[in-house]
Amino acid sequence: MKIVCFRDTILKAINSVVKGVATKTTMPILEGILIQTNDNEIKLTTYDLEIGIEYVMECEVKEQGSTVVNAIMFSEIIRKLPDTEIHISLNEKNLLEIECEGSLYKLATMNPEEFPELPKIEIENSIEVEQNILKNMIRKTIFAVSSEESRPIFTGCLFEIEDNKLTVVSVDGFRLALRSINLNNQSNNFKAVIPGKTLNEVNKIITDSFETVKIGISKNQALFEMDNCKVVTRILDGEFLNYKNVIPNNWETRIKVNKNSIQNSFERISLISSSTVEKEKKYPVKVQVDIGKVTISCTNQTGDAKEELFVSTEGKNLEAGFNPKYFLDSLKVIEDEEVYIEFGTNISPCLIKSIEKNDYTYMILPIRLKEE
Repeated sequence: MKIVCFRDTILKAINSVVKGVATKTTMPILEGILIQTNDNEIKLTTYDLEIGIEYVMECEVKEQGSTVVNAIMFSEIIRKLPDTEIHISLNEKNLLEIECEGSLYKLATMNPEEFPELPKIEIENSIEVEQNILKNMIRKTIFAVSSEESRPIFTGCLFEIEDNKLTVVSVDGFRLALRSINLNNQSNNFKAVIPGKTLNEVNKIITDSFETVKIGISKNQALFEMDNCKVVTRILDGEFLNYKNVIPNNWETRIKVNKNSIQNSFERISLISSSTVEKEKKYPVKVQVDIGKVTISCTNQTGDAKEELFVSTEGKNLEAGFNPKYFLDSLKVIEDEEVYIEFGTNISPCLIKSIEKNDYTYMILPIRLKEE
C-alpha cells in the first residue's frame, strides 16, 4: 500500500472517524483505524461495536492495499506534521511508514482481516434532512439527554416521524427538550431512539449547509449518510416516554420576555446558586411573577442575589423554585429575540417556547422551595 495526500485532507478524515475508536476494550484491533484503498480513493473506518464511522477521500494511490494502525498514535503524528504532502506506505516488515519533508515515522500495524465488519443495514424507513437543520435539532435537544446508564433509553434522543413531521425529543427525568420540523418529502410514520453519543459525533461531522443527510432506520440499527461519510449505530431498546401526555396544554401564568435579558439574569444568579463554598450543594433559585415583573432570587451561605425584569405578564401571580442551569441550557440555544415562559402551579412543569416559529418546546420540573 502506497498513498500520497495532503495533511489537511487526511486530518479531516481522521477527525471524522476517530470517535468510533474503542477506548476501553480487550480487543486491540478496535483501537485502530482500518485504512483501505480503492482505485484513487482511501477509506478510513473505525468501529467500537456500538458506533461505526466510514470516511472516503480522494488521494493519489500508487499501490493498493489495506492495514490497521493504532488510531491515537496515527492521528497525533499526522496532526503534528507540517501542512504539506504526506507519503504513507506499508513496508516489507508490515510497518506503516509516514514520510513528510524531513520526518519519517514507522508504526506497528494489525491484520485488516481481523477488523470487524460494520453491520449491514437493511433500511426499512428513511428520511432526508438538510445538514444545517439536523445540526440545529441536535443542538437544541442533546443537552437534555440523560447520563444515567440505569435508564439507557433516556441516554438517546427519540426521532419520531408522524404525518410527515420529524420531532426530536430528549428527556433526563428533570427536563424535556423538543424540536420539530415539517419534512419536504413524503415519509412513512416511524420512530427510533438514537444514542446521544452517536448524535454528538454526527453533529461534529455535518456542516451548517444545505447539503442533505440521509437517515436510514432498520430494526435495530440506524445509518446516517452525508457527503463522503457514513455513521452506523445501534438503536436503543425500550419504551420512550410518551411526551405528548407529559407536556402541559394549559398555563396559569405566562410571561413574554427578552431572551438575552433573562439569560443574563440567570447567569448572574448562578454565581450565587452554584456555591463555591459548598461545592457539592446546588441551591435553587426562586422565580416570582407579579403583574408586569419577574423577580429571580437566591439566598445561601455564600450570599444572596436578586434580579428584577419588567416583562409582559398574563394570568396569576406565581412563586416557584428551579435549577438555574436548566433554564440556561435552553435559553443558550434559542435564537428568538423573545420567548414565552409558561407556568402552571408552583409544583407543575414550566415551559419555555420559541415565539416566532413555534417549533421548539423545553420543559423543566420545579424544585420545592424551603419555607422561609
